[in-house]
Amino acid sequence: MFYLIIFVIFILLISIRQIDEYERGILFTFGKFSKVLSPGWKIVLPVIQSYRKVDIRTKAVDVPEQETITKDNVSIRINAVIYYKIFDAGKAICEVQDYYYAVSQLAQTTMRNVVGSVTLDELLSEREKISNGICEVIDKATDPWGVKVENVELKDVSLPEEMKRVIAKAAEAEREKMAILTKAKGEEEAAESLARAANTMGETPGALHLRTLSTLNDLSSDQSNTIIFAVPIEVLKAVEGISKKYENINNHKNEEIKENIAKQL
Repeated sequence: MFYLIIFVIFILLISIRQIDEYERGILFTFGKFSKVLSPGWKIVLPVIQSYRKVDIRTKAVDVPEQETITKDNVSIRINAVIYYKIFDAGKAICEVQDYYYAVSQLAQTTMRNVVGSVTLDELLSEREKISNGICEVIDKATDPWGVKVENVELKDVSLPEEMKRVIAKAAEAEREKMAILTKAKGEEEAAESLARAANTMGETPGALHLRTLSTLNDLSSDQSNTIIFAVPIEVLKAVEGISKKYENINNHKNEEIKENIAKQL
């Protein structure tokens, strides 16, 4: 009887299994699935029972670099990282042989298919949207395995050297276009301002003359400048008017002199 008690105690001691908080245990009795073991000390009877531990923490899987062709026939190399966790330990063990390998292979295939359905511009400008699309496809496919895909991030997109040069030229041309448009807009605004200033000066007598004197005053501060005095148009018009007036007076006098001479003759 003593030896039997010792034997039973020995069996119980070797049957104790510890399951940590971040783990779940899958218990099999006579090879059949029995239940999922929660964290703590559990009794697993030798010979008739067995168990496997499953880590339920979030895992990060680096998806190897894949070579694929986009929708617009551009060959690229792309890699990603996928984050997932086990939400049903029983399915993760019973429904798939190696869930880690299965998720990795599914991620590679899905990434190639999704990237192949978009253009290069969409891939570069809408990374987050494409990542979410890949995540949804993988998550739906892994639900029967008890795997929850939390996120997929595209890490790097490698382009051929020829395509990099083409993109650089396109970006340079776009910037030149923006520079020309900005310069043209500035010239248009400057022309409008000059037109308003000219109208104001034209409507105000003496404004142009004051502006000319102000310009001469600015130039005179530097002795090395050569000053070319620009006569305002108003002055030229005034001189022209005076010269015509004197010309008319002279013509009138000449006609009177001619008439007097004619009378005397």
